[in-house]
Amino acid sequence: MAGLEELKKKLAPLFDAEKGFSAGSTLDPSDSYMLSDGGTVNLLSRSYGVYNFNELGLQKCTSWLADESDHSEKTYRCASHEMRIFGAIGSGASSVVQRAVHIPTHRIIALKKINIFEKEKRNQLLTEIRTLCEAPCNEGLVEFHGAFYMPDSGQISIALEYMDGGSLADILRMQKSIPEPILSSMFKKLLQGLSYLHGVRHLVHRDIKPANLLVNLKGRPKITDFGISAGLENSIAMCATFVGTVTYMSPERIRNESYSYPADIWSIGLALFECGTGEFPYAASEGPVNLMLQILEDPSPSPSRQNFSPEFCSFVDDCLKKDAEARPTADQLLSHPFITKYEHAKVDLAAFVRSVFDPMQRMKDLADVST
Repeated sequence: MAGLEELKKKLAPLFDAEKGFSAGSTLDPSDSYMLSDGGTVNLLSRSYGVYNFNELGLQKCTSWLADESDHSEKTYRCASHEMRIFGAIGSGASSVVQRAVHIPTHRIIALKKINIFEKEKRNQLLTEIRTLCEAPCNEGLVEFHGAFYMPDSGQISIALEYMDGGSLADILRMQKSIPEPILSSMFKKLLQGLSYLHGVRHLVHRDIKPANLLVNLKGRPKITDFGISAGLENSIAMCATFVGTVTYMSPERIRNESYSYPADIWSIGLALFECGTGEFPYAASEGPVNLMLQILEDPSPSPSRQNFSPEFCSFVDDCLKKDAEARPTADQLLSHPFITKYEHAKVDLAAFVRSVFDPMQRMKDLADVST
């Protein structure tokens, strides 16, 4: 019991619900979490530092040792009582996403709620918040507005930019396919976000798919869902974990081999193929095992040369090379002819998104904010 009491003292909350934020204290270096009597949860990570949440918001400390020279803090004021929830957006294996209004700013946001009592979900939460905190202004990634903890539910809510145009998967449900000029402009922005993840943050996203490629009514596409991203220390470091959506998984990942940034390139090529043709190129309805066998044994899918431009076909072919080392990087793809072909064309992404978006939903959103 003495050891537990000592640990509790070390994990005294840096962020008190009544007093606000106070000075840091020494924290245990192991990946763990601690709930305080004041309604604060401390998430600790050897890799990411310390994140302290309560009903008022989030405090991020870059080091768990108070006397380290690189110790610094960043505060995100995002209080639970400032939110008004007015609908669900969707749900996944580890989270629920709701639409909400942030009352002080009259801004519609997406609230992603994650339960902290399961270790795997905590790890995904830390990965996602770390990625979003360190890339708040990158135009290819969804914007992060803060996070807060609700003691009654045991959930941490992440406040994200609300992408009111939905996902590319939503667009495909509304119409069969997306025209090449639109895709070229969209994927240029998405590749910029992916290039930032790979080149600056040294992260493999590991779950690139149309459902995680969002767009707003201003025509700005962005990548979301960083919960299973994996950090690599350098460009030749490799992942060795089997997570993500099997449907868009690269051959090396299915073989359970080490993998790196090219795994995301395979996924983005497959997503482009599906968005351009309106069809997923593998028979996914026959079960995951059969799907994996197709990806491993069948030739890589290639768009019809009769129905699609040489540039589109070349881009997809480059991304879907079975040999991971033969795939181009995100930076290299930004100069691919398919991306540069429409640079001087007047491609209106906003008009396209609005043309497929349900105008009644937009009116409902505006009415909710006004109310």
